[in-house]
Amino acid sequence: MPTKTVRLPEYEYQSLRLPRGTSRNAARQLLTEHAEYGNWELDRLRLFPDGSRTVRLKRRIIRQVRSTW
Repeated sequence: MPTKTVRLPEYEYQSLRLPRGTSRNAARQLLTEHAEYGNWELDRLRLFPDGSRTVRLKRRIIRQVRSTW
């Protein structure tokens, strides 16, 4: 019986640093643009005591499969 190999998805990551004083609306707009135009999705958001934020975005890497004839 042949076995089927399952490949886990691979991701690439991008980190953004939002300075203190950035409004929630401005942060939302920035992340929405990254999601719509770059196919990024939110992976992690970290809020620091000084009010700054670090955002990590991820998107799936799509690899083409070569066909050998």
